[in-house]
Amino acid sequence: MALQVSPFPNGFVAGIHAVGWAFILPCFWFLDRLIALCKSTTPEQTQRLEKGCYLHPLKVFFGSIIFFILFLATAPLGFLGFMLWAPLQACRRPFYYHRETPSSPEETHRGFELVGKASFGFATANLCLLPDSLARFNNLGHTQRRAAVIGQHIVQGVCRPHIRIFIDSPSSCGTLSPSNSILPTVNSSSYGATDKHAQPPVSHHSDSAGVHVSIPKSNSHVVCVPCDDTEEPSTDSPSLLSNMNHHSNQQGRAGHRSAPRALLSQGLRQQDDVPWEVSSLFPANVDILCLEEVFDKRAAQKLTQALKPVFGHILYDIGVYACQPPCRCSSFKFFNSGLFLASRFLVLEAQYHCFPNSRGEDALAAKGLLSAKVLIGQNQKQKKVVGYFNCTHLHAPEGEGEIRCEQLNLVTKWIGDFQAANKLPDEDVAFDVLCGDFNFDNCSPDDTLEQNHCLFEEYRDPCRAGPGKEKPWVIGTLLEQPTLYEDDINTPENLQRTLETEDLRKRYISPPVPGEDCPLVYPETGQPWIGRRIDYILYRENSISKHCRTEIEEVTFITQLAGLTDHIPVGLRLNVIMDSAE
Repeated sequence: MALQVSPFPNGFVAGIHAVGWAFILPCFWFLDRLIALCKSTTPEQTQRLEKGCYLHPLKVFFGSIIFFILFLATAPLGFLGFMLWAPLQACRRPFYYHRETPSSPEETHRGFELVGKASFGFATANLCLLPDSLARFNNLGHTQRRAAVIGQHIVQGVCRPHIRIFIDSPSSCGTLSPSNSILPTVNSSSYGATDKHAQPPVSHHSDSAGVHVSIPKSNSHVVCVPCDDTEEPSTDSPSLLSNMNHHSNQQGRAGHRSAPRALLSQGLRQQDDVPWEVSSLFPANVDILCLEEVFDKRAAQKLTQALKPVFGHILYDIGVYACQPPCRCSSFKFFNSGLFLASRFLVLEAQYHCFPNSRGEDALAAKGLLSAKVLIGQNQKQKKVVGYFNCTHLHAPEGEGEIRCEQLNLVTKWIGDFQAANKLPDEDVAFDVLCGDFNFDNCSPDDTLEQNHCLFEEYRDPCRAGPGKEKPWVIGTLLEQPTLYEDDINTPENLQRTLETEDLRKRYISPPVPGEDCPLVYPETGQPWIGRRIDYILYRENSISKHCRTEIEEVTFITQLAGLTDHIPVGLRLNVIMDSAE
């Protein structure tokens, strides 16, 4: 049975809730503007210095008085709205569900019924879409504008042509993927608008040489790269990328630095079997997208409007409000969980749990776990093929690893309970993915407790070599907030170049956190500097169907949201092969 769109049991309750929130909104907005007026971001400070504006203190003084008076004037109306709004949270289901009418059957049938193999793309990103006043404490402002631009950027990235060149000649190098540098790029230095692109149809061509090319029917051109082992990449075309498929036994060589896998030039690719890249665009054809810190309701609606042409199934405003559990005033939730799930596939079931052990400022938000079951299609035996996707955002403050470990225990239990309750005998499970902002890394001595949690015995982390040790090609995902707008990282291309250079990464990626009683020695001798990676995409194999096999196609560190958030999004593409014999 399909999920209900509204979180309320009927239209009457939903109407009262809407009236209550309409009474609260003016009071809330004036308070938000009052705080935002007193907190400037780095670009605003720079702009005032360049223009020689000396009236800002007067603007803050008189603006604060006006907004404070307006806040007091609307406070009685806000209190009335609160008295209507708060009791209704006891009967509110913890998410909205938006479903677009599918224009094609692509949202379910992915080729299982023909060849028993499919590729699935996942991505996660922390967007810091708090109310504008609170976002400014992270050096990020203009929440509504950022939400609209982020949605447009994601759509542009995931809808770009996904070009594969298959070479079947005796000297085949496998699959070549033309660089994203042949596509139009996005200038993220300002919050400008970008056009949305729909996924064009694909045509298949072949010639007598045994070269099969899958290219979208568009104006984009395809660059074929020679595969002769003795020939170096041409330097005549700086934007050209020769990108080896991970099934090939030969190592790809990057010529000009614009190659998405530019870090391959450091020789790190030889040390691991996981293909990876640093990309200035979101991976093409992402199937499920998990976003964190989408706390602002209007920002969530803007994201939904931008993403719904691509992701037909969206869960937003996920979480609980007011007293949770009901009638227990010691745990009042002012904000939802901040989780946001966008899927190309039909969401069959979804369940949310709120962490009961939050502390401090984190207790004001309903952080927790969202588990979803999606319908992919049918296999060769005409059985339904489904997937499980879980997203979470753990406790944030440093030095409180015990709380995060308790939350990881709950995550493991809740995922197991959800899958046990929703697993059917006539279904095949293709993937089981867990992602989100875990708020701990795999290199800080302060996070040793979380690094050794048993969750990593069940779910595989492609970036992890072991507890406390990252693989040498891994890149930290938490940016230093004071430097977000410096030239080295304020555009996708600049951030991509910076991440490719270890000395620059040290300036802009947050460093590991030392333990209480032990000095920080980082990195170890002979190891690269990585920094804090707190955004994870994990996958599990022992919970999928026995005749399914999972292969990692690629891990991606994404720079497309440079200047729009203080995190680096992460992508993962999995190949799922389903054997015909059961």
